[in-house]
Amino acid sequence: MPLPAKAFQHWLHVVAPNASTADICRISGIKRTTLAQQLVRGKVAESTLVSISRALKRSPLADLASFDSYAELAGRPLPPTPAELVSQIATMDLLRAVISRSAPAYGGYGDDGSALTPALAPAPHATSVRNWVDAIDDGELRHRVSDATGVAPQNYSAQLTANRLSPELAVATARAAGVGFTGGLVATGLLTEAEAGWPPEAKQAALDALSDGELTALAGERLQALGKTLRRQEHEQEQTKKIWENLG
Repeated sequence: MPLPAKAFQHWLHVVAPNASTADICRISGIKRTTLAQQLVRGKVAESTLVSISRALKRSPLADLASFDSYAELAGRPLPPTPAELVSQIATMDLLRAVISRSAPAYGGYGDDGSALTPALAPAPHATSVRNWVDAIDDGELRHRVSDATGVAPQNYSAQLTANRLSPELAVATARAAGVGFTGGLVATGLLTEAEAGWPPEAKQAALDALSDGELTALAGERLQALGKTLRRQEHEQEQTKKIWENLG
């Protein structure tokens, strides 16, 4: 839910009392017209607050929690589950892990003989949102979120297909699933893993905990989903090409 403009302006006055609007926009990278339009409409995007909070070297998570609509974020965050952590590992990193385990030489070796693996890419990745929801879905999650928020299931699914989810829906999804609220905010890219309080090696530890069978099956599922997406895109491109050809 976008933040009320009056509450946002009060927060801004408290955290940066001597900064002008121009100063805030300059250090945060937000266009003055963008901020002005949001204030006129009376609704400020959560991403605007996060950008300003980062620029001021503050905690975006704590600043979000200072608003009534995100008060649930206050306090010590519930850590993500292993399934949530794995959902935020990019498909290419999963494939590298499969190769490294089946043929360690591909990963190289350190001076101590241990296998070297590249650092995992930070979240979000191309299917972060959909993977996160799938990781916490017990089969009825989408219906519970729809009932709680009034968002039609087809509209909710459309957002997942597009790999996006509003911060409000991300929090509502986490609430309906009974998991910590930071998972969805990381998956949507609103917060970084560090800002959400995730330990630096949490994703790697979750990946290492997967058995070879679990890792291979997961990588296969990701590849299958990727294949469907690529085929759909190729079909759409072909259809577009035919339309242009017919138009001459």
